Amino acid sequence: MQKRKTAIQFVKYVMVGCLNTAITLGVIFVCKSLLNINPYIANALGYIAGLVNSFIWNKNWVFKSQKGYSREAIKFIVGFGLCYGAQFLVLFLLNSTQFGTYEWLILGSFTLSGYGVATLLGNIVYTLANFAYNRLITFK
Repeated sequence: MQKRKTAIQFVKYVMVGCLNTAITLGVIFVCKSLLNINPYIANALGYIAGLVNSFIWNKNWVFKSQKGYSREAIKFIVGFGLCYGAQFLVLFLLNSTQFGTYEWLILGSFTLSGYGVATLLGNIVYTLANFAYNRLITFK
């Protein structure tokens, strides 16, 4: 029964992640393209919007935590930083080697570079690490 609960939480977590991506990109687009805000500020605002959305949905829907917002929000932000760091390390290490120079997939005119594959692998590391962190630490 515990494995099923964890699997359902993970599916919900991935769904929230997809929503976060849409919100992040949407805020970036609106800020940069429609409101003419500096691209770096637009990017930061997009990520902040995604992070806030992620916290609310993960707290209330994925992990159904009844604890206070402040302590969990701090843990959530720390977890984001740690997992983002792990993702960035994977990206940096893979891209700093010959791996980053490979062309991995060619479909018509589409080529996935070594950097693209490293980015995807880093994202997998981030997703799994952040899910585990939030399940075991933030929303325990």
